[in-house]
Amino acid sequence: MYSDKVMDHFDHPRNAGILEDADAVGTVGNAKCGDIMRIYLNIEDDIIEDVSFKTFGCGAAVATSSMATELIKGKSVEEALTITNSAVMEALDGLPPNKVHCSLLAEEAINAAIYDYAEKHDKTYPGLHEPVEDIHEEDDDDE
Repeated sequence: MYSDKVMDHFDHPRNAGILEDADAVGTVGNAKCGDIMRIYLNIEDDIIEDVSFKTFGCGAAVATSSMATELIKGKSVEEALTITNSAVMEALDGLPPNKVHCSLLAEEAINAAIYDYAEKHDKTYPGLHEPVEDIHEEDDDDE
């Protein structure tokens, strides 16, 4: 069901925890499944110098959070904004169809944290949008 990479990031999450004195924090959630993802950023000269996360949710939510932090650490803010849920899933060697929303949470949590940073520092970035209240797949029907 889950790839070895998903299991590894669930069993040994990278960058987990609260980043003290973070420059920015982004929180997103999915009310339907109860997953909540928070990403913390420290940014210097528009480079993400440090990143961490706290996630309440399933193993896939933890794994996508962990992978997302790995994908953006050391990148410019603009590069981080190009990370899509597809890139997170690809880096994890895929997710089951019913867990794709977890990768959407990761993409939106990155955006939400950068949005927080941009607002605090009066900056604009291409592709940045106001955070979404509830993250879910558009074609996700009630089961």
